[in-house]
Amino acid sequence: MVFSIINQYEKGVRFVWGRYDAVVGPGFVWNIPLYHNIRTLDMRTKTIPIPPQEAMTKDNVPVKITAVVYYRIVDPLKVVMAIVDYNFAISQYAQTAVRDVVGNNELDFVLADRDKIAEEIEKLVDEETKGWGLDVSAIKLQDIELPEDMKRAMARQAEAEREKRATIILSEAEFQSSNNYADAARKLSKIEGALHLRTLQTLATNVSSEDSPTHLWMLPTQIMKFFEKK
Repeated sequence: MVFSIINQYEKGVRFVWGRYDAVVGPGFVWNIPLYHNIRTLDMRTKTIPIPPQEAMTKDNVPVKITAVVYYRIVDPLKVVMAIVDYNFAISQYAQTAVRDVVGNNELDFVLADRDKIAEEIEKLVDEETKGWGLDVSAIKLQDIELPEDMKRAMARQAEAEREKRATIILSEAEFQSSNNYADAARKLSKIEGALHLRTLQTLATNVSSEDSPTHLWMLPTQIMKFFEKK
């Protein structure tokens, strides 16, 4: 009789002459060589990278998607009895699920709602792997690669959208500015001489900002009033 040590994060499935006996561990576990056989399983969360998957969206746009699967063993006996290589099996099923889910959604939704796409993939994979004694805790989409011509088209669309917003903001500013000028003109027209003072102030500002000498000929305010009456 010998003792085996099973770590805290492990479980052991013990067989007696090839027949299932018990799930053992952690700690010291006794076994008899040739009589007992123990298969040790790591119960911690594991990750499996999903290689780039080429898929066609619902609106016929080819994309290449990479993702990663997070899973752990919840039933050691099922893992041993139900499947030979659970790492390979879950990777293959996740690849199929990625292509299926992406193919059922349009490109805009795939790009804008990655979390929802990942949740749909996770639901499919988790539903299938429950019978294997596994629990898929999360699937994360790492990268969504588009064709170069699609990237250029999206860049042009984004630039056009920015120009549109800039034009709208500029037109709103001009409209507000014109209203302010109109209000100012109405107020100045109600005060005698205010409009002439504003004109002189504007001329003085423009003249002072020029480098070349400028000569101004000023008319008396009585003459200006005479022309106003006309």
